[in-house]
Amino acid sequence: MTEQQEQRTGNQEEAAGPTKAAGADERCREIERSIIKTFRKEIWRPFVKALNEYDLIREGDRIAVCISGGKDSMLLAKCMQEILRHGKMEFGLHFLVMDPGYNPANRRQIEENADLLGIPVTIFESDIFNAVADVDQSPCYLCARMRRGHLYANARRLGCNKIALGHHFDDVIETILMSMLYGAQVNTMMPKLRSTNFEGMELIRPLYLVKEADILAWKEFHGLTFLQCACRFTEAAEAAGLTGDHLSKRQEMKELINRFRTINSHIETNIFKSVENVNLDACIGYVKDGARHHFLENY
Repeated sequence: MTEQQEQRTGNQEEAAGPTKAAGADERCREIERSIIKTFRKEIWRPFVKALNEYDLIREGDRIAVCISGGKDSMLLAKCMQEILRHGKMEFGLHFLVMDPGYNPANRRQIEENADLLGIPVTIFESDIFNAVADVDQSPCYLCARMRRGHLYANARRLGCNKIALGHHFDDVIETILMSMLYGAQVNTMMPKLRSTNFEGMELIRPLYLVKEADILAWKEFHGLTFLQCACRFTEAAEAAGLTGDHLSKRQEMKELINRFRTINSHIETNIFKSVENVNLDACIGYVKDGARHHFLENY
């Protein structure tokens, strides 16, 4: 066996996880096969297209796949395992789980799903839920920012140069609408970003072109159960008898897009392409490299 073959075998074993009982192992293989076969058009092709179109993975990368316990990050982990097995590039994978203060049942569900799916997770703990518990304004934003910092720091400790997050196509178009309707600006969730606080680190979003409905279909096809938002705000709302569905601006965007779909079947694609086809000749102003510009500058 050549040195390159040994390295590839090591990467695959690292990504594959521990050996399971025969029945559980067969179910895991069925779930893996379905990504490439049953859901080839809906999941695998958009996943590979995003990798290629946005140059998300390069030879020699060491990538920390960040797992929250939800359907998106668990599917991302499986897709990354499959592209390592079947792709042409050599890269390393780690699967990183941050426990920000989950209750024991939620922590256990993440561990059981990881075992079922053959994902060898590394779990570290933080105190983020306690840190944002008394924050009145934008606790979700603060929580997300703090999570990101912890993930970067722990990924770097593992020797990684990239973190991979499970954001999907619907997250992208919801962000576009939110930025317009609530932020008074036009921007979106980018497929990759360089970290401003962790030099040499990068964030990638390999599910960028995969639609949430197809992720749900994959989940339901296999009868899988994943965490929803497991933060204390959601748990408190559920305990109070609230559904939690109307607590966020992002949920408002989901409902707005659903209404748009009844009018125009191409609405999702059009929203997405709006940030690919920005016409600066028809913009009153724009921001570039932190500097604000006005159309009168060159009128």
